[in-house]
Amino acid sequence: MSTKDFIEKDYYKALGVPRDATEAEIKKAYRKLAREFHPDANKGDSKAEDRFKDVSEAYDVLGDAKRRKEYDEARALFGNGGFRPGPGAGGGGQFNFDLGDLFGGAPGGGTTTQPPGGFAGGGGGIGDVFGGIFNRGGAGTRTQPRRGQDIESEVTLSFTEAVDGATVPLRMSSSAACKACKGTGDKNGTPRVCPTCVGTGQVSRGGGGGFSLTDPCVDCKGRGLIADDPCTICRGSGRATSSRTMQVRIPAGVSDGQRIRLRGKGAPGERGGPAGDLYVVVHVDSHSVFGRRGDNLTVTVPVTFPEAALGGEVKVPTLGGPPVTLKLPPGTPSGRTMRARGKGAVRKDGTRGDLLVTIEVAVPRDMGSKAKKALEEYRQAADGEDPRAALFEAAKGD
Repeated sequence: MSTKDFIEKDYYKALGVPRDATEAEIKKAYRKLAREFHPDANKGDSKAEDRFKDVSEAYDVLGDAKRRKEYDEARALFGNGGFRPGPGAGGGGQFNFDLGDLFGGAPGGGTTTQPPGGFAGGGGGIGDVFGGIFNRGGAGTRTQPRRGQDIESEVTLSFTEAVDGATVPLRMSSSAACKACKGTGDKNGTPRVCPTCVGTGQVSRGGGGGFSLTDPCVDCKGRGLIADDPCTICRGSGRATSSRTMQVRIPAGVSDGQRIRLRGKGAPGERGGPAGDLYVVVHVDSHSVFGRRGDNLTVTVPVTFPEAALGGEVKVPTLGGPPVTLKLPPGTPSGRTMRARGKGAVRKDGTRGDLLVTIEVAVPRDMGSKAKKALEEYRQAADGEDPRAALFEAAKGD
């Protein structure tokens, strides 16, 4: 990413979010736009492809807290065309010196060729200070390896797959070296060095008042190379949208909405640079019987009134395994939660959480005459017991 990008590109506008947007708002806006302008959904639409690249570039910066901070600092510092003088500065409100002197560039306000690295000067100083802001570290970025972009994808798992883990295919599209021209941008694979920037990809321009800033070279579009016979596939850029399908292992125990990072599985790097990372957002379908509470699974088990009142043993289903038997103590109330240890979701350390069993006393809708007679006898035998007495006493106190 060039200094010009930091100064002139409004990434907040590209994503349609305010400058104080939260990380969640930025992510939501990116995912919506990425789906809308994805090349797979807009085949042959070059405008949608360019918009997709702009959105991806914006999220690459704003989606990273550190890079977003650097971007905001750079925009605040240079966004209005250079440094602003303080009160009392001479020369008609401008400093009368050339930033090229500070950053190791050529003096004067005209267009000159800079050495690799743009702002970075041979003697360090301010060039080293601002190198961190522009993610350069004081070294040239046009002629050195460049890390590939991070990619975000989504996958939907069944409840059981999320608990046990699964290997799923993911189809992804990203920018990669054009296969037709092998990344050279030239149909014959023989581009020439740009005479304007002498292969650096950058030139300086006068900013008025003796200031100069480094921009990508217009003639070669910042590549440092010129294709006399441009590749018809990538239009001379050396980059093209590449689609690929890869098998991704989702670890056991993932939860709905979790974001998994797979290092080195993103877009390929440029000029031998490392690949970016792949971020997979996991969505988990619900289950008709089981629920999830952290590392524990949940299930509601109906029991009869005699089982709850007199106690007994009840069988409880488990996810993907044989049932377990729980012993109900006499007088177990409806809504009580019991625990079957080790029957929950897989934790990061390989152990399992528990299965939380909620007891629900089932009230029969239809009863035979013998059952009704037995209940009538029970009601008469328990005459005088009022389970709501304590409730009314507590209500009086408030």
